[in-house]
Order: sequence, then C-alpha cells, then structure tokens
Amino acid sequence: MNLQGDIEMKKEYNTRAIMVALLICGFSGYLSETAINIAMTNLMEVFQISAATVQWLTTGYMLTIGILTPISAMLLQMFSTRQLFIGSLVSLILGTLIAALAINFEMLMFSRILQAVGMSTLIPLLFNTVLVIYPHHKRGAAMGLVGLVTMFAPAIGPTFGGLVVGYLTWQYIFWISLPFLVVGLLMGLKYLENVTDVIKQKIDILSVLLSTIGFGGVVYGFSQVSEGSEGWSNPVVITSIIVGVIALVLFILRQNVMSNPMIDLRVFKYPMYVIGLILVALCPMIFMTTLITLPMFLQTGAGLSPFTAGLMLLPGSALFGLLSPRIGSLFDKYGPKWLVIPGFAILSVMLWFFTTLSPASSITLMVALHIGLSIGTALILMPAQTHALNQLPPELYPHGTAVVNTLPQVTGAIGIAVAVSILTGGIDKYLQGFSTSAKLSEMANAMSAGSHNVFFYMIILALIGLVTAFFIRRGVVNRKEVSTQL
Repeated sequence: MNLQGDIEMKKEYNTRAIMVALLICGFSGYLSETAINIAMTNLMEVFQISAATVQWLTTGYMLTIGILTPISAMLLQMFSTRQLFIGSLVSLILGTLIAALAINFEMLMFSRILQAVGMSTLIPLLFNTVLVIYPHHKRGAAMGLVGLVTMFAPAIGPTFGGLVVGYLTWQYIFWISLPFLVVGLLMGLKYLENVTDVIKQKIDILSVLLSTIGFGGVVYGFSQVSEGSEGWSNPVVITSIIVGVIALVLFILRQNVMSNPMIDLRVFKYPMYVIGLILVALCPMIFMTTLITLPMFLQTGAGLSPFTAGLMLLPGSALFGLLSPRIGSLFDKYGPKWLVIPGFAILSVMLWFFTTLSPASSITLMVALHIGLSIGTALILMPAQTHALNQLPPELYPHGTAVVNTLPQVTGAIGIAVAVSILTGGIDKYLQGFSTSAKLSEMANAMSAGSHNVFFYMIILALIGLVTAFFIRRGVVNRKEVSTQL
C-alpha cells in the first residue's frame, strides 16, 4: 500500500499553462544570469572598473541566492502561490529593467541583487508547484522540462551573451529577456492557482540570521578563493568559511529544538532523499567546474576567441535541453537507477578523455567530448532530483525543495574554488624554471597541464557519484516503513 500516493489526491490543474508561465520566467532569469559573464571585459571598459570589482556582479548574485534560497521553505508556507509568484516576478522584472537602463556599475549591481531576490523565490516555487500539481508517475516528464531552466538556460547563457555583445551592446542581454518575463507574468496571473495552503507562523529571527550568516559566509568565502594572489591563505576566505560553518552548526541545532522550524530537518530521515541529495550536490560541482575550466582551456590553451569558444559549447548545451524532457519520460517508466549509473559512467569516461587534450587537439574532438558531458549530466540531474523529492510527504515538500535548491549553490561555489586552485597550481608548477619571456609562449601548454589536473579532480567526483548511484532503490518510500527503519 502506497500511503503517500493515497494522501496526494490531486485536483485538476491547467498544468500546461502553469508550467509554461513558470518555465518562461525561470528560463529568462537563468539566461541573463550567465549571459552577463561573457560581457565582463566590456563592462570593465565601459564603467572603468577592475576585474575584482566587476566579478561582484557574479559574486553578489550567488551570495544573494545562497542567503535567500534556504528561507524559501518558510516563504512557501507563509504566502500563497500567486503572492510568491507575483513578488518574485516583480523583483525579476524590475531588476532586469534597471540593468538594461544602468548608467553606472552601482546601478547594475543593484539590479543584479533584485534579480537574485526574484530567482531565489521563483525556482523553489517552480519545484514545489511541480510536486503538488503532478502525481508521482508524471513528475519525471515535468521535471525534465524543469531541466530546461535549471541547467540548459545557464549553459547556453554564455553563447547567447556572446552573440548579443558581438552584434549589439551588453544592455540588450536584459532588453531581450524583459518581454519574456512580462509575458510569463501575464500568463501566471491568468492561469496560476494557489496550489498550497497558507500556514500562519512566526518568523524566527534567530534562524533567519544564522541561515544568512551560515550559507552566506560559506558561499562568499569559497567564491573569494580565486580573488587576488593569496588564494586559500586569504584571511577573508578563512574567516568567512569558519564563521559560516559555525553559524550553520548553530542553525542546525536551532532547527532541531523548534516545533515549527524554518527548514524541517526531518527530510534527512528519508535515506533515498539523502542519496539523491548527494548526487544532486556532486552534479553541479562537475557542471559548474566545467563551465569555468573548459572555456578557459579553449581560449588560452587552444587559442580560440570567446565567441568561438561559446559556439563550441552550444551543441552540447542544446542537446541537454532536447534530452531533458525525454529523460523525464524514461524516469517515469524505468526509475532513476539505470539512468543515473550510465550518466556517471559517461561523465567519468568523457572527463578521462579531457585529460588527454592538448593545444593541438581538434575542435571536433572537444565538441564531441562536451556533448558527452552534457548527455551524462542530463541523465543524472533530473532523475536524482525527482527521485529525492518523491520520497517526501507533502508537508515536507517546501523544506525538501529548499534544501535541493540551496545545496547546489554551496557545492557549486566549493567546486569552483577547488578547481581554480588546482588550475592555478598546475599552471604555476608547469611554468617553474621558464624565463619571463618563455612563460608567455608556454602559457597554452601550462593551461593544458592545469586543466588536466582539474579534470582528474572531476573524475574523482564522478566516480564517487557512480558508486553512490548503486545504492538507489526505485519507488516511493512508504513513510511508515521509513519511520520503522530509522
């Protein structure tokens, strides 16, 4: 007997219209998030700012997401679906408009914070809505569409940004996104219903404060590793991470003694949820590291222009988008295990081939390897997310989605920090013994050596994921069964 399936007696929703509205908004938000990265050099010239300053457009965005996403579980219970949707879209639209009109860096930075505020609510709302309006046997296909937002849009962002900056100006990154957000808002106003009940509860200021310091400190600390020459010895990095970890420990202790916690840690009592969470944590570490390392290798190691490098990543990114809905249907039919295991196996093989690349490697080979990485990622992320969330009872959906959406922000920041350290360490080691003039001519080979080290690091992560995937059990766990086991 499936108690959870019996509990979830679904009412009829216009699921297609609801999903279109949410996906349009989420896709547009994610697209502009990564598209602006390709315009960083241009923005440095326009606003006469340093590389360290312009990086705050990314760091500030990630920091805001890392701080606010954990609070989404509380917001999903305190406000109706429509209220949260309207609030997130108003913030997104306003932020996008201000970015398009920005006349100085401060104005653009403020707009990025507004965009992050909107996305930190919209994405958990998207996940939670899918869990409520779709029964278990249809969630895979629905979550496959969500993959278009969470992975496909960020992946093609740099290519989109390169096209826009190459033929127009950086402001059009936001002007092009703006009408889609407005259309999504109008569709949501017409079709989106309140799919959850509003629960009156007090805001625990201490929990919010500890969450902000904890997640914010960890994300900020790791994001600063690549800033300057001090790396891991930077006092700001060390202090931020230590303070963040201490705050997270206190946050966890606080949640355990509260009758109505901000994030209900009972989600970790479901073994298949925890396994899915581990896989969801590993996948962004590999994916985000690839998005950083591969373009650097293509430009510095292979000598390609930023635009050409972006175009080379497009086939794999496009294939990811095309595969996501199909993989969702396969998940509904066969379950997660025999999708996730081949996914990590493919990642491991592709990453091993990446360790053999050199500046003389053919473009065709590099495009083919990136396509393989995209296929492997597509096989892992959506099945792992969906299977994890399927284990939870409805009352824990907001808390489960908050954790699932927060963890990738933290692991992504950690993965990038470690990768950049390995990359720079490999480059420095290779260049030892060369004269200053020779170092310039050897930079392509040095980049290859550093990149190889990063890809070996990612192979280790992929193998950990492969081993973990063998512990997946198919099906929705019976809540009484879990409580008895634990």
